[in-house]
Amino acid sequence: MLFLYNLIIKVCGSVLYILQFFNDKMRLFLEGRKHLMERIAKEAQTDRETVWFHFASLGEFEQGRPVLESLKSQYPDYWIVITFFSPSGYELRKNYALADRIYYLPLDTETNAREFIRLVRPKIAIFTKYEYWYNYFAELHRRQIPLYMISAVFNRRQPFFSWYGGLHRRMLGMVSHFFVQDKESEALLRNAGVCNVSVSGDTRFDRVAENAEQPKDFPVVGKFCKDAKVLIAGSTWPEDEKHLSNAMASLPGWKFIIAPHEIKEEKLQALEHMLSPKTSLRYSKAQGMSCFTDIAVLIIDNVGMLSSVYRYGDISYIGGGFGAGIHNTLEAAAFGLPVIFGPNYHKFLEAKALISEGGGFAYSNEDELKGLVQKLDQEAVRLKAGHIAAAYVQKGRGATAMIIKHLSKILTA
Repeated sequence: MLFLYNLIIKVCGSVLYILQFFNDKMRLFLEGRKHLMERIAKEAQTDRETVWFHFASLGEFEQGRPVLESLKSQYPDYWIVITFFSPSGYELRKNYALADRIYYLPLDTETNAREFIRLVRPKIAIFTKYEYWYNYFAELHRRQIPLYMISAVFNRRQPFFSWYGGLHRRMLGMVSHFFVQDKESEALLRNAGVCNVSVSGDTRFDRVAENAEQPKDFPVVGKFCKDAKVLIAGSTWPEDEKHLSNAMASLPGWKFIIAPHEIKEEKLQALEHMLSPKTSLRYSKAQGMSCFTDIAVLIIDNVGMLSSVYRYGDISYIGGGFGAGIHNTLEAAAFGLPVIFGPNYHKFLEAKALISEGGGFAYSNEDELKGLVQKLDQEAVRLKAGHIAAAYVQKGRGATAMIIKHLSKILTA
């Protein structure tokens, strides 16, 4: 199985080389790894002990960020190295101030894993949620470097618990400790013979709660919203936007903010065309304006605002539910906004919990969406659902403190 795994990694490298000529993301994926080991060797340091954080992409970075920032605050002398697998994480966070070095993760070959870990020399390694790379895990294990999985989540369908998952189960045995999100994940690990596990919850709760307590201020957005009720749609895809556009008539007098998941020019133009004849305006073109009386929809055409823009809303809509899966519901819930999303939410624990408790609402077609927004147009219903959503986030806090308490035993040794 290991031979096959290593073969697949090498074949993927060749396939990615071809795909770069047709896909900008793949081009960034490969260009970011050119001469990477030489760069790491030049920048390697030996005077300070290192903590290595690895994130698949931007979402996992935000998930692990509370642990990173708490660790850096308490142990400022440690050198922080971050790696990303995906360009969508690296390109947006390559200048993150609290990291000493930020790199793409070299492809998971035996040679790369051995050389990377030799150069970085981590005292501990921290991976977030889903990332499992056999050769890196094996090299850390061989060198007796503690490896921690934080905000991990497991389900029965994963290879770890299947008849063909021997290689994956070997990886489980290389992890020093698992901090999992729920009791189901803990039970699956224990049934597989893994006892070094704690139910810590999800560190995202800490992150979104802190953000809601100290959100960024956007005066232009405040002027646009003024005294109106506002529905904020985050990380939307075209099907989400079509449904929202048709449902807007069900909220007369409301204003709408849409933050598309993709902000390429052709995507923004398509959204503007869809919204016509409703009056819409891009955020980048709204600077300096003081009157938005005739503007019904504000389109957020940049990255980085959404998590704080929710402060201006009354209802939230989270995109992705008609595709691979919904995006971050907790950012909106932390501000006390009822959360609406499409039908593909079942693999997200927080979405299921929000529905169960009454702070989240799923729909499958446009008629159901119109019914939901009409229901939430009632102030008493909306405020009750928002209160439930905010309380759910507060109840979920604490994972970061538990993880840091455990890591402190290693970092102070």
